[in-house]
Amino acid sequence: MRVKMKKLSVIILSMIVCLCFAACAPVLREDDSPMPSQENAVYKKITPQEAHYMMSDDVVILDVRSQDEFDQGHIPNAVLLPAADIRDMAVTIITDKNQTILVYCRSGGRSENASRALIDMGYTSVFDFGGILDWQGEIMVIP
Repeated sequence: MRVKMKKLSVIILSMIVCLCFAACAPVLREDDSPMPSQENAVYKKITPQEAHYMMSDDVVILDVRSQDEFDQGHIPNAVLLPAADIRDMAVTIITDKNQTILVYCRSGGRSENASRALIDMGYTSVFDFGGILDWQGEIMVIP
């Protein structure tokens, strides 16, 4: 009887260990690449210079100010999505939750809140670079 209990305990322990390993394994897409985990998405504050270095065609530059502020001057290729509309409109404007997103506002408060909201919504590569007041690069004005 004792031998049977010992074997049963070993089997149960082995099953628990296997389940733990299976639960920790990365989820694979159809192309066998691991899916980014929302658990790994954390708030990241970077400098405007770092943001400038990261800017390319495959990065979303997200301006979270108002339409009036945007019209007065914005970073070239920026997409306007006011901070107040983030939770309602982000999924229609940024459909790929793994897209790299560089977020800015006027001085840094709204960009932090918007970045955190995007992370809460499942976006995995969000970088807050503060306010346009600290931006040293080109600014476009809508006449």
